[in-house]
Amino acid sequence: MDPAYGALYVVATPIGNLEDLSPRAARVLAEAALVAAEDTRHSGRLLRHLGIERPLLSLHEHNEASRVARIAAHLAAGEDVALISDAGTPLICDPGFVLVRELRRLGHRVVPVPGPCALVTALSAAGLPTDRFLFRGFLPAKGGARRARLEALAERDETLVFYESPHRIRDTLADIAVCYGERHLVLARELTKTFETFLEGAASTLLEVLAADPDQARGEFVVMVAGAPPREVDAVTLEGETLLAALLSEGVGVKQSAAVATRVLGGTKKQWYAQAQALKDAR
Repeated sequence: MDPAYGALYVVATPIGNLEDLSPRAARVLAEAALVAAEDTRHSGRLLRHLGIERPLLSLHEHNEASRVARIAAHLAAGEDVALISDAGTPLICDPGFVLVRELRRLGHRVVPVPGPCALVTALSAAGLPTDRFLFRGFLPAKGGARRARLEALAERDETLVFYESPHRIRDTLADIAVCYGERHLVLARELTKTFETFLEGAASTLLEVLAADPDQARGEFVVMVAGAPPREVDAVTLEGETLLAALLSEGVGVKQSAAVATRVLGGTKKQWYAQAQALKDAR
């Protein structure tokens, strides 16, 4: 990459507590020729708090593609540009993906300046497994689509993580209760702010908490659901494995063994054939 070109700095900004802004992030914002922001009014208040005066350019989901050429021109002129969202790390359920993708395609340098992110902040204090998790952003707004999405994820064994807004949190918890029953859930709200709260329990229990104290339904939420529990081994599967193993040990072929298992235990020839072949390969 040509060192004469500027760089796009993807800068994480506080999700609540302004003390979480890193010194590096503050320096990058102060030195950038231009700050591309999701909401210039909101970001203007942050810059004024820091004592920084920089030109601001709005960049949101409706105009992002049209901003690429303008920002690329700044970079080509050797000027650095900072990208920020209203809160947290840009691109994580916030604008910036199109810009970053296109600038990288054009050969421009993109530099991450890490910092606050509601997703990671919530997981770090939730007490749920974090070695494997699945983040799906915001669930669909409409009930039918939301339940369909939850049902599609019902068998995933990773911790499931969603963002949710205050006016939909009750409906979302109700759908989680229907789809996931008593599965353990942690609800993080107002992270790093004065009324930061972590609530945990089954979705039905958390609905009762919100009903008893409506203030608990305020703010932005990170919803974290324990992954699906290990499935119990089906007794028929164990019986079939025993039968197949016995037939194979007697020299019966895979195809014939599968046919016997289907006739004796039900199921499909395809299912038993695959299991018989796996047993044969493991020998």
